[in-house]
Amino acid sequence: MADYRNINAQRGMAAGRSQVEIDEGLRSYMLRIYNYMALAVGLTGVTALFTANYAMSNPSFANMLYNTPVKWVVMLAPLAFVLVLSFGINKLKTSTAQMIFWAFAAVMGVSLSSIFLVYTGGSIAQTFFVTAASFAALSLYGYTTKKNLTAMGSFLIMGVFGIIIASLANLYFQSGALSFAINVIGVLVFAGLVAYDTQRIKNMYDQVSHDGEMMARATIMGALSLYLDFVNLFLFLLSFLGNRN
Repeated sequence: MADYRNINAQRGMAAGRSQVEIDEGLRSYMLRIYNYMALAVGLTGVTALFTANYAMSNPSFANMLYNTPVKWVVMLAPLAFVLVLSFGINKLKTSTAQMIFWAFAAVMGVSLSSIFLVYTGGSIAQTFFVTAASFAALSLYGYTTKKNLTAMGSFLIMGVFGIIIASLANLYFQSGALSFAINVIGVLVFAGLVAYDTQRIKNMYDQVSHDGEMMARATIMGALSLYLDFVNLFLFLLSFLGNRN
């Protein structure tokens, strides 16, 4: 009997160690994703501020960047990076995917540099901290909730497409009411996506934890998803909280 008790005790300890290892692995995985995302947001902010300052001191550069067809290249370039990562992540080396991710964050900074010309620095900083606090709370909810957010995610993704279509339509109609509605819906949609994407990324851990290369790629794509949620939430909040120059 003593032998059986010892065997059962050893099995229990092994199972406990296994669960501890899983929990530690998950925390490490999520922490890497958050670190990547935070560094990307920081790189975007520094690049945007540097580009805006340079544009303000060099009118010819500002005119080229914001008033010529170059502006469309700058606006659409981040989308090209996202598409390359989204559709090519399984074919790219991890090091190449990382370089594309950092290049995307820098190009995104150039694309967003105009906000420093439109809004006051104080209101941008205030909105950033509001966004950061909201993101932290929503991501924590997505990480800890036992509720399955999959159905909500499908609805939110449809909402993103709706926002894009409405925004394109508003380029023609120039409606203040429609613009306000788009901004309200945008805040709600991307707030929900923060929680949904956090849970989705967390649930992917079991699928990628056995392969280091798969985990590295999942880390990059997870950071990209949360980065996009953060930036879009920030921009929609800025439309409400930002004071224009």
